[in-house]
Amino acid sequence: MKAYHFVTAEFGLEDLRFQRLKIATIPELNDPFELFCVDLSDPVLRAAMKGWKAELGKRFGLLCFSRTWRNPVQWSHHAEKHRGLCLGFEISDKDFAREVVYDQQRSTQEAQELLTAGTTSEETILKFLTTKYAHWHYEKELRVFPQLDEKDPQKNMYFYKFSDDLKLTEVIVGAESEVTRVQISEALGSLRSSVTVRNARLAFGSYRVTTQNNAALWA
Repeated sequence: MKAYHFVTAEFGLEDLRFQRLKIATIPELNDPFELFCVDLSDPVLRAAMKGWKAELGKRFGLLCFSRTWRNPVQWSHHAEKHRGLCLGFEISDKDFAREVVYDQQRSTQEAQELLTAGTTSEETILKFLTTKYAHWHYEKELRVFPQLDEKDPQKNMYFYKFSDDLKLTEVIVGAESEVTRVQISEALGSLRSSVTVRNARLAFGSYRVTTQNNAALWA
């Protein structure tokens, strides 16, 4: 399965050099509705869910990907207004990454079940982690949930190393990026021979991002 990760030029080159991705923590996610896909009108359930989210955020983080690199909105929001990079990965295990489900309404049925049972099944937890409001559907998101172990002492952040489960296969340089071929090649190091590198451009006849096939237009 192909999966694409958008990133700024600075952090993208750093990811390539160290062969790793930054793990996003739950408190720093940009959608405050994350994990709150159930109706929280009941104050008891609301308090319990807030506490549960805080506890989960201490143990697990997220790696966020998309099924496509061609959406210009994602380049604008997540890759420095098309000045950053998109890293393409091959994910071998279908259970390693989970697809996000987009919903228009928050669940009242599961809210009632939680109030009644007071416990949360693994299936329900997974639903909380992979359900977002319908207007996010353009992202076509895939998620991986790594455990938070030790922080990198220099960066004070959590990272996940490239692996057989998460194999880097391509690097796409944004249409407005100043990152050069030489910079990408140097950053890839030992991965250079196994990774496809290309430059993106804006399509001429549609609202999508495509490959720049004119090599002379990318230094």
